[in-house]
Amino acid sequence: MRLVVARCTVDYVGRLSAHLPSGIRLVILKADGSVSIHADDRAFKPLNWMNPPCKVREEEGTWTVTHGKTGEKLILTMEEILHDSSHELGVDPGLQKDGVEAHLQELLAEHIHTLGDGWSLIRREYPTAIGPVDILCRDHLGGTVAIEIKRRGDIDGVEQLTRYLELLNRDTLLAPVKGIFAAQEIRPQARVLATDRGIGCVTLDYDALRGIERTDTLF
Repeated sequence: MRLVVARCTVDYVGRLSAHLPSGIRLVILKADGSVSIHADDRAFKPLNWMNPPCKVREEEGTWTVTHGKTGEKLILTMEEILHDSSHELGVDPGLQKDGVEAHLQELLAEHIHTLGDGWSLIRREYPTAIGPVDILCRDHLGGTVAIEIKRRGDIDGVEQLTRYLELLNRDTLLAPVKGIFAAQEIRPQARVLATDRGIGCVTLDYDALRGIERTDTLF
């Protein structure tokens, strides 16, 4: 990962155009080929970004980030570089799930048909370069579905699933891959973000999955 703090302007050139005027910003270049530009607010959300695959060309005072498939560009005009460092982070082990999340994953994998008739499990903990996907399965039409499971579903979980989907959809044997965000409780903001990104949301009933009789339904 390369971290650059610079005074710069940023122009996005593509289906739409956007301009960030001069300011001090953090530019992150990751090993997966993504580039994102951050301000000192807005929590984790970048001001602008380019998903992989993309190529960075550095010339005198100008960095041009070009997306490998769409040709869209981020043009950074570097007025002053205040910091520039690179760090080898290695392979991330991913988030460790607590006991309830791990058990929810196991139960849903065993009863994947609760998502719909004709659904089938491919495998649990499907490996990717950025960590394992909780469940990879096929729906009744044979389409690939990636499921991220949380005890409490927040925006971070949606972001995590988004990254998995971006990676899985590069695999021609799996694509197109849809996503489902599953949790015992899903916060409204997370549900809105998931819906905006075309990710389905499922509320899990832990007791029902364990076979404890209830008067209501599973979802």
